[in-house]
Amino acid sequence: MTGEEGRPHDRVAEVAEAAGRALGSLPPREDPPHRASRRPARRVTTDPDTVERDLMKLVLTVVELLRQLMERQALHRVDAGDLTAEQEERLGATLMILHDRMTELCARYDLSMSDLNLDLGPLGTLLPPSSE
Repeated sequence: MTGEEGRPHDRVAEVAEAAGRALGSLPPREDPPHRASRRPARRVTTDPDTVERDLMKLVLTVVELLRQLMERQALHRVDAGDLTAEQEERLGATLMILHDRMTELCARYDLSMSDLNLDLGPLGTLLPPSSE
């Protein structure tokens, strides 16, 4: 590569811009209820008997966040007309399969999809409210 192409700083800026666009496509948050009525944030327990489940919960939370971001980006591309009908069909099928796998993994570890929505305290929850 020659010139300014491929510089790490440029790549970081490009990723930051993409993340900003993805987060900008999220629906606006509703005002959180009064702090006094909020329940305390759930903590990951460190009980040796639940370590595997808690680790899986964390991993699935990250995967679900990425899945939702990919889904929003896909909808944006569909709305913009960037995809052919075949690409739209393939993308939709892939996202549905990924959602099904997420549901299966949650069931295997006795988790619900709502368990993956971590409470970030004053920031609210990690994921937008579920439509399910």
